[in-house]
Amino acid sequence: MKTIQIGDMNASQIVLGVMRINEKGKDPVAALEAAYAGGINFFDNADIYGAGECESIFADALVKSSLKRDDIYIQSKVGIRPGIAFDFSKKHILDAVEGSMKRLNVDYLDSLLLHRPDTLVEPEEVAEAFDELEKAGKVRYFGVSNQNPGQIELLKTAVKQPLLMNQLQFGVMHTGMIDEGIHVNMTDEGSLVHDNGLLEYSRIHKMTIQAWSPFQYGFFDGAFVGNEKFPKLNVKLDELAEKYGVTATGIAIAWISRHPAKMQTVIGTITPSRITEVCDASDVVLTREEWYDLYMAAGNILP
Repeated sequence: MKTIQIGDMNASQIVLGVMRINEKGKDPVAALEAAYAGGINFFDNADIYGAGECESIFADALVKSSLKRDDIYIQSKVGIRPGIAFDFSKKHILDAVEGSMKRLNVDYLDSLLLHRPDTLVEPEEVAEAFDELEKAGKVRYFGVSNQNPGQIELLKTAVKQPLLMNQLQFGVMHTGMIDEGIHVNMTDEGSLVHDNGLLEYSRIHKMTIQAWSPFQYGFFDGAFVGNEKFPKLNVKLDELAEKYGVTATGIAIAWISRHPAKMQTVIGTITPSRITEVCDASDVVLTREEWYDLYMAAGNILP
């Protein structure tokens, strides 16, 4: 398993997200065991997943598993009050972290992300919350989720701690960050700059992109792997899977990890066999030509 240095965390390139850990018929303990056996040491939570239930299930599974708290990194996200508001107020951040820590049964989080942008953010309040959390030893590292360079720079006008991570939707069917860099000085659809050079900004400022929803197309329209809607892409995925002795799902992960931005990939499956097949492909390194072949098989063009 490739690792990425984030602060002093030697974090696995693949992250297990626990948003679906509360699904009926799943075995959370087996999922954690399969992940750790495959080299995953980084686990992504959020206070809104299952209205908090997912954090509690994760905590229970961790106790019942062979994993030790000190051998893994636990991340959570706060800032969304579902159906009400995005809330980066000092009070909400502090209260939400306390709630997550209680449900997770931990006395600190390795990393905390602000979950989606709050347009009413007051950077000074965020800074005060982060200072209190860091001073109390409750959070080691900080980051954001789904934020653009301007929003990050706004936070940095007051926040003292480095913002080390940005969780973003990215994969072979979500290539907006790639497209805008390839179609510079063009007038076609790919040239539209939605995120102000977010990919390049992340590389310059050494922010680790955590790619979420790596197997989805649309927002949450479904998986593209094995989907007859995408015949060219799946032919190429299958071809490379056979070449490298892994699955098509594994190749979709390898496409993300091949990028020199050194991204982490957040997988959401809780099925042990799926976790294992992704981990088995973690060391596959696609050639430049193979990477671009997949990019174009997904419907993209090179100008």
